[in-house]
Amino acid sequence: MSETPSTPGSAPDLDALVPVWLTVPDLVERLGRRLSDVRTLLEERELIAVRRGERNVVSVPAGFVDDDGPLPALRGTFTVLADGGMDDAEIIRWLHTPDETLPVPGTPLDAIRAGFKTEVRRRAMEEAF
Repeated sequence: MSETPSTPGSAPDLDALVPVWLTVPDLVERLGRRLSDVRTLLEERELIAVRRGERNVVSVPAGFVDDDGPLPALRGTFTVLADGGMDDAEIIRWLHTPDETLPVPGTPLDAIRAGFKTEVRRRAMEEAF
């Protein structure tokens, strides 16, 4: 994906689901990387983004990164969901939608952060196919 994410002006429900967003300049600062490096993360789908807001700014959910960079478990999950036909906005929505059946309270993203990558990917496969 280039710096033109799939959704022109994200759906309002994404803003309700995602507590904090990071713009590309925010990611540059937070990760201590060059602008070109952050763009590469987006192009190589280590991170996914949507365009949001009045100015249609490329934005990534803050929960997709930690101090070291993108959460490693996300890339494969993005791939499974995208292969199943979801666009980036739908993937972000799925990862941020609460699911009471997960091994930990919260969302699939919370479960990934808690170490349940395999369980989340299994559900992603079921959802996508």
